[in-house]
Amino acid sequence: MNTVRSILVFLWIAVSIIPFGLLLVLCSLFLRDDKLWWWFAVPWLRLSISAARVIGGVNYRVHGEENLPSRSDMQRVILCPKHQSTWETFYFPSMTPHALAYVFKQELLRIPVFGWSIGRLGMIHIDRSKRSEAWAKVAEQGKILMDRGKWVIMFPEGTRTERGKQGAYKIGATRLAVATDAQVIPIAVTSARCWPRRSFRFIPGTIDVSIGKPISATGREPQEMMEEIEAWIETEMRRLDPEAYD
Repeated sequence: MNTVRSILVFLWIAVSIIPFGLLLVLCSLFLRDDKLWWWFAVPWLRLSISAARVIGGVNYRVHGEENLPSRSDMQRVILCPKHQSTWETFYFPSMTPHALAYVFKQELLRIPVFGWSIGRLGMIHIDRSKRSEAWAKVAEQGKILMDRGKWVIMFPEGTRTERGKQGAYKIGATRLAVATDAQVIPIAVTSARCWPRRSFRFIPGTIDVSIGKPISATGREPQEMMEEIEAWIETEMRRLDPEAYD
């Protein structure tokens, strides 16, 4: 039964992206990217999360939501979440009060419809083989986008990690925070409990999302700031999902 439910969710995602994505691309000829975000991207992401919940049995609960700045707060913000599955890439844009700008590899732009859509949403796509150029682009565009009211989101481990595992935390997010005087919000998320990485099968259950208090980059060094973020996230992961770390 879980297999059937999973197939139905993924089928809905694959089919529904076509009309949403094509309409987004078409409307991008006339509308700003912030309008495209709220009118097309966010509704589709929320529907996808709802499909996973209603059909796939993947529920979630949020801790520390009060730590998110409000819609009227125009401070520069960088979200720094744990990355275990695709679920959080859908969830975070669907719940934040500000539009998000992902930093992602430019190869994703080649994916039909999906890639065309994210290319129109005012995000930061980089060539990871050219590190110095990639960082310059992140720093330049990150500041511009945050000054326009967007939040930047960067996964410090870079790629998805297995449940109960810890990847190497890189300083890209804190380096950007220090360069732009932004605040960083660490987030722990136990998504691999219900949607393991590289899997197309859901495990019914509840994902915990824990949002930490904003950390100011003023007067900080990127490395020691990331060490604080890593310590908070990994401690929180062990509190939320202790059986995974036995």
